[in-house]
Amino acid sequence: MYDEYDIVCVLGPTASGKTRYAVDLARRMGAEILSADSRQVYRGMDIGTGKDLDEYGDVPYHLIDIVDAGQKYDIFCYQRDFEKAYRDIVERGRRAIICGGSGLYIEAACCGYHLPDVPPDPALRAELEKFDDQTLIARLASLKKLHNHTDYDTRRRLIRALEIAIYEQEHPVQRSAFLPKKVKFIGINVSHEQRRERIDRRLDERLAAGMVDEVKGLLKSGIAPEDLIYYGLEYKFVTRHLIGELTYEDMKSGLKTAIHQFAKRQMTWFRGMERRGIEIEWVDPIPS
Repeated sequence: MYDEYDIVCVLGPTASGKTRYAVDLARRMGAEILSADSRQVYRGMDIGTGKDLDEYGDVPYHLIDIVDAGQKYDIFCYQRDFEKAYRDIVERGRRAIICGGSGLYIEAACCGYHLPDVPPDPALRAELEKFDDQTLIARLASLKKLHNHTDYDTRRRLIRALEIAIYEQEHPVQRSAFLPKKVKFIGINVSHEQRRERIDRRLDERLAAGMVDEVKGLLKSGIAPEDLIYYGLEYKFVTRHLIGELTYEDMKSGLKTAIHQFAKRQMTWFRGMERRGIEIEWVDPIPS
């Protein structure tokens, strides 16, 4: 199955059932799974990121729980680790499936872009701090196409995105020699109504499973609130609740809205991939 491809990519919006589909496909192919999730790389961030490790069973998985929460990890680190894990799978004669909803991570891995490791520039950051967010966003937009607002949903992200964009103006992007060249993209197709219902149900399940206690434990371990807020969505809203900025009900309702908006942005990214000539075969999710 899919023998003519270097790798199969299973993608979809949050709560679409892509992990279940990828695991089922991996069992039929005898493949291993590479995660393409920007937050599942962190240890101890299990409930909030929806790792659902029980779903994998005997299927080997990679790029989950590889760094400590609070540690710096970016798209460059991900591509480096992806290439290492992918090379290992291929050299052992195994098949590979990449599964996730982070469009940027998927494209960094599957489209072979070589991303520069951009070092921190304290002087530049200090200069950028003098300007308000709208001025910084305008400057960022002049340097790169803004696919969605994840580059600037916090001031820290905005300044880092500008730091990278400015660096890349002087360092031409090249292509990696080893990353997969021929990719079969499979998208999990859920209706807008089905997606909303799945997101609402899953949030209730995660809260019941102890998501607030998970974040409380991360804070007690010494991770600064602003670092957890930086991770966005569940960690942003629950942290703000725990430090007294939001009531429980405001946290829950605000988080639900934010996740729905995030899923919409994910679909916008995937449609953008199609407009850029990437063919995605859309399939129905496996029934729960």
